[in-house]
Amino acid sequence: MTDLVPAPDPLRITHPDRVYWPAREHYPAITKRELLEYFAAVSAYVLPHLRDRPLTLRRFPTGTSGKRFYQKHVEFPLPSFVDRALVFAEEHAASGYHVICNNVETLLWLAQIGNLELHPWYSRINPEPDARRLPTIFSGSVETLEASVLNYPDFMVFDLDPYLYSGAERGGEEPELHREGFARACTAARWLKTLLDELDLRSFVKTSGKSGLHVLVPILREFDHDTVRRISAHICRYVLEHHPESVTMEWSVDRRRGKVFLDHNQNTRGKTLASPYSPRALPGAPVSMPVAWAELDDVYPTDFRIATVGARLADVGDIWSDLLECKNDLGAMDLTSADAARGRETAG
Repeated sequence: MTDLVPAPDPLRITHPDRVYWPAREHYPAITKRELLEYFAAVSAYVLPHLRDRPLTLRRFPTGTSGKRFYQKHVEFPLPSFVDRALVFAEEHAASGYHVICNNVETLLWLAQIGNLELHPWYSRINPEPDARRLPTIFSGSVETLEASVLNYPDFMVFDLDPYLYSGAERGGEEPELHREGFARACTAARWLKTLLDELDLRSFVKTSGKSGLHVLVPILREFDHDTVRRISAHICRYVLEHHPESVTMEWSVDRRRGKVFLDHNQNTRGKTLASPYSPRALPGAPVSMPVAWAELDDVYPTDFRIATVGARLADVGDIWSDLLECKNDLGAMDLTSADAARGRETAG
């Protein structure tokens, strides 16, 4: 065992040569050591997107070819350097501790326990600077949780998943990544951005690390998750009305086939998307990567992998470094401007 980081409670690394991502086609195997090195290298970029946010762990203790499971509450002893928050869980009618990743030691510890993907909440436990009025107690009851700052997200999110199949999928599998599907997701994302621009809402886009895209709209913490979800549904319906042949909001997977699924239901308390710079448990260890809107024509999800992110960051830096400084005021949103945008698009 190796003491990787000095700390009052040392971080103990075991089995550093364990293969987390087996070799696949033209991708080499990736070990725990390489994930640790990646997390250490990108810690300054990824930690601001995790800070003060409860994590839903996605663990692969023996790698992506073995057992996998989600873990919201942790019931085992945590190292002293790991921050935590006591949060009520509606599904269990009980409170439990969520991991909060606020330092590099915790990031490396997550790699040690086989947490390959980083899934933070859209809300955070810190009320500064725009939610000082909201309580910071999240445990005991659903009423306490709903009244707290954790029920007021920093983002409205849109998850765009192309349900276009390559033909290589086995029965019941999700559509795999392929060029046409991703291009269709990019087209739908541009339609969404056009509408958000008309609403004076600044938006940010990243690859999901899988087959689609995530669009985030930073918002002042004035509205709870339910309200934000209703607003996002309204926005998605506008896009659907314009492009019913290309996008869908259908909940039935079979009825999504051949279209890009606009998922507004991600705007639910406790749901998560992979964070910026999070690896994904897919061949080659792809990474969910922030991109500029102007880049969509030139990028492909497999461009961004654990092995290539360093070069990307050296070239462009953290293009989302000001994400929480660009908050939109949903209360000032004028939906009549969207009606005007719809009229212009129809006329054009």
